[in-house]
Amino acid sequence: MNKTLYVGNLKYECTNDELKKLFESHGEIVKAVVIPRKGFGFVEFLDEATAQKAMDALNNSEFMGRKLFINFARPPKEDKS
Repeated sequence: MNKTLYVGNLKYECTNDELKKLFESHGEIVKAVVIPRKGFGFVEFLDEATAQKAMDALNNSEFMGRKLFINFARPPKEDKS
């Protein structure tokens, strides 16, 4: 069950609070994190259905002058060393 969204093409100046505010009208958020100077972030919702609803509503929308690309986040790769 995936409750976390990957949000790509963010402005580098975007903050965690701005990202959270964008998504919070779509449901309860556990956390929102922007990866500094990378142009992407992650938003974790309480449940998968809410995450899906938010993704459907905001994917390809404009935020801070940029078109967002939103997908379910992939789990981190395991270290095989």
